[in-house]
Amino acid sequence: MDYNTQRKSLILPEYGRYIQNMVEEAVQIQDREKRTRQVKAIVNAMSALNPQLREMNDYYHKLWDHVHIIAEYKLDVDSPFPPPEQDSFSAKPHQIEAQREPVKVMHYGRNIQNMVMAIASKPEGEERDEMTMALASYMRKQYLIWNKDTVADQTIFNDIKTLSNGTLTVPEGAKLSEIQGEFRQPNIPGTRTQRQGQWHKGKKKKRTVSNN
Repeated sequence: MDYNTQRKSLILPEYGRYIQNMVEEAVQIQDREKRTRQVKAIVNAMSALNPQLREMNDYYHKLWDHVHIIAEYKLDVDSPFPPPEQDSFSAKPHQIEAQREPVKVMHYGRNIQNMVMAIASKPEGEERDEMTMALASYMRKQYLIWNKDTVADQTIFNDIKTLSNGTLTVPEGAKLSEIQGEFRQPNIPGTRTQRQGQWHKGKKKKRTVSNN
């Protein structure tokens, strides 16, 4: 029995093995005119098998390029388009090394680290201090997501210093409690907490009536 794992790998799998076999047979045809007619028939078959290609610009040109690729650039026919150069398809793109600084404090993530560095690049002044304190308050919230216990202001301030490589510090005497009110969730009627309270009240009232 003939298994796919024992066969030659497909060069362009989207066309299937039958097209690849037909191209390989066409390459072996000695008569150039007959070989050209056979390849034109193969291109038409490729177009029928992949009608979505017709939506692409110059799709017919692309089909001929694909025939040459499947033939491993060994096809000598009267093509309506010049054959593609092998180097343009086989050459690997230049690899760009990503220069990324490792995350120093994992529970904050890279975005907060980038924000700290962005603020640290600002000139010293009132605006920078305000941005630092706003970020510190946000970091405190993120810290409590991972650690449900309380966290001291100094811990957040130390983390800011660590994330900025010591280039950013909070204003002297600053306290996060002084700006906490700006970030409190408003007590909106119908919130989940209130609905739960109403449910418990209703349940208690219902239980009292049943006891009577």
